[in-house]
Order: sequence, then structure tokens, then C-alpha cells
Amino acid sequence: MSTPPPLFDAALIRKRLARAHATGFADFLVARACEDLGERLGTVLRSFERALDCGTPTPQAAAWLRGSGRAGAVVRLAPLPEPALPGIAGVVGDPEALPFGEGRFDLALSLLALQHVNDLPGALIQIRRALRPDGLFVGCLMGGRSLTELRQVLAEAESEVEGGVSPRVAPFAEVRDLGALLQRAGFALPVTDVETLPVRYATPFGLMRDLRAMGLTNALRERRGRLRRETLLRAAALYAERFADADGRVRATFELIWLSGWVPHESQQKPLRPGSAQMRLADALGTTEHRS
Repeated sequence: MSTPPPLFDAALIRKRLARAHATGFADFLVARACEDLGERLGTVLRSFERALDCGTPTPQAAAWLRGSGRAGAVVRLAPLPEPALPGIAGVVGDPEALPFGEGRFDLALSLLALQHVNDLPGALIQIRRALRPDGLFVGCLMGGRSLTELRQVLAEAESEVEGGVSPRVAPFAEVRDLGALLQRAGFALPVTDVETLPVRYATPFGLMRDLRAMGLTNALRERRGRLRRETLLRAAALYAERFADADGRVRATFELIWLSGWVPHESQQKPLRPGSAQMRLADALGTTEHRS
């Protein structure tokens, strides 16, 4: 089978992320993910000798790992050159081409970076290979319901004004697919869950400014040129008509999908063999079994 063409322009993603950092990065989504990361790792009753931050847009997660004492050593794979942080080894790289040997880390995390890789299964396989047996991966990426309001109004406005529709908002992964991708990559005990985060803005243009300030503007390889002014104004009007609250502010949906998995190890729980149960379900539930 031939390899499908890449969906995203990786060079353009880096360029727009660099512009966002240079002009003032909007870090509220990364900050929220870091908060949730602390809660999620709080249920794991162990420390990690060596941890990897894989591509998170800012160093917040790596700094939290180092400051919390959850990891003895922290390595950050940064998407762009950045100032060195105390106690954190930094290298610039790409989650789709990890520059690490096999079994280097006990923990790997990636916050809001993997939604824009062209080969997500391949990136997960590389992360799993970089982990030791019984190593843990925790990831957070934007899910399929993210920016659904913007997607709808841009498509309708472009159709009305320009007589056709082009992809303007990137497709994001669906939660139902990610558990299967973790298993395909070789992770055991996969877990996925979703957090929906509504964010409100005075106008749709506030959302568009934040997307630019996060480096999340359109980086699809099949994108057209810039939207016409008339198309943009029509999209903003549709947005205000359909997705405004009673106070006039508009809503934007960000869906954060969390996924985790462990590299297989003999100490991990195994499912029982079919037919090996020692008690009937009816007895455990205290009910009477009725045969059909």
C-alpha cells in the first residue's frame, strides 16, 4: 500500500508556533492541561527516574515535572529553540522522529502537540519504544469536537461568498479511535477520556486572535489562500447569530482528549481466562438467576 500524503505542513506549523511565541503565546490551554496532569499523575503511586516531555508547545509541563519531584531527571523535546531551564535537558526535535534510544525513559508525556503530527500511530510507537518496560505514557490532544462552531460558520460563509468550501479547520482525532491506536502501538492497559472546555469571547475575532497566538491557524497542506474579508465578516456574523449567549458573548468548544498506556511488563494485571471465574455473577449481585 502506498503511504498517504502528509495532511499537515510541518514547517508551517513550526513557523506559526515561533510567531506565536514571539508575539505573546496564549497558554491557557497548556496551563489547563498541566493542572489536569498533576491530578492524573497524583493517582500513580510511584516516582519516575527519567521523564520525557514530548513536544508540548511550552516548557510548563517539563517545569512542573521537575518542580513536583515526580521525576529524577527530565528531558524536554521542544518544538523550537528555547532558553535552558534549570535541571531540564533540552533538545529541539519532532515527535515523529524521536532522537532517543530504546528504553530510555520511565515516563513520557505530551500535551497539546500530537494533534498535528502526520503519522500519529507512528509517533505513539516511537514513544512506546523510548519507554522502559512498565513505563507510562500520558498524552493530551485536541479532539474532534474542538472548534466545531468555527468549522460550521467558516464552511457556510465561504460557500455563500466564494461559491465553494475549502478545509479551514484541521480535523482532530476522535476518542473512540485513540484507545485502539494505543493498543496498536503496543501499550497495555490503555485508557482514554474526554474533557470539554467551553471558552467565551466578546466576539468571534477574539477566538481567532487566540488561535493565532497559540500557533493553531490553518496549516493543512491542501489549504487555499487567505479568506476574503467579506467571507470573514460573514462567518463572524453567523457565529454571533448561532453561538452567542444571552449576554452577547460567543462560545468556542475545545475538546481535550486524555490518553494513557503502559509498556507491557510481567508485573501488570492480566485478564482472567474465559471460564475461570470462581463465583456466579448472580451470587455476587445477590439476585436470582432466571434461565431463558
